[in-house]
Formats: sequence, C-alpha cells, structure tokens
Amino acid sequence: MLHIPCSMFHVPCSMLFNVPQFIDKEDKIVGPLTAKQLGWMFGMGAVLLVTWNLLDVSAFFISCVPIAAIFGAFAFYRPYNQPLISFITSSVVFVFKPKLYFWKRIPEKAQKAKIIKKIIAKKEQKKISEAKITEISKLLEQGK
Repeated sequence: MLHIPCSMFHVPCSMLFNVPQFIDKEDKIVGPLTAKQLGWMFGMGAVLLVTWNLLDVSAFFISCVPIAAIFGAFAFYRPYNQPLISFITSSVVFVFKPKLYFWKRIPEKAQKAKIIKKIIAKKEQKKISEAKITEISKLLEQGK
C-alpha cells in the first residue's frame, strides 16, 4: 500500500476525514432484510393473523395468496429503482394534478411601461455632465 504524507497535498493531517461509502443503500437489519422490508413483513403477518381469526380455513387460504403478493410487492418490488409505495403515490398525484399551465399574460400597457423604463435607465447611465468631461480633459492634459 502506498503511503502519501499529508504535507504533500498541503492539507493538515487533522483535516483528513473518512468519507461514507454506499450511502444510497439501506442498512440490513435482519439477514438480507432492511427495516422497511421487515416492517412490511410484520404488517403482512398482522393482516394474515386478523384474516385467520375472521375467516374459515378455506377462505383464509384463498385470501392469503393476494395479501402475501401485495405485501411482498410493497416490500421487495422497486420499479424505476424507487419503492413501490412512492411509485404509487407519485402515480396518483400525477393522475389528479392538473396538466395544463395557463400563461398569465402581462397587459400590453404594463409591458410597454417596463420597456420604456429600461430605455430611460440606459440613457441616464450614458449621460455624462460637462463638469466630468472637463475634469477628464484636465487629467489627460496633466498626464502628458
């Protein structure tokens, strides 16, 4: 391993920091599961427990397949590399959000007034008084 002294980069040794790596990856809590995935699995278990108590055995086994599929999708499926719940909320917001933007036109009189003010401001900047002109000519004569 190559050792490079701190003074070579003109950086004090006390200014070196460890830069975190892989900050976009979630921490694994239990085995290969992250905290969110574990939460979805606990939620699935709770819903299945409630359906076990409410339904008879045959209805429970019929209903547990879609429940497990839905919660499994929320836990593990990532469309466009984002969680499924974020994807669904973004889709719902997109469907109900208005798609048209109406341009608010400035009335012509106000627009013309703004243009005139800009032109006047530019003309005022270009004006030089006679006193300044004589002062500049005196400075130029003294420089010879």
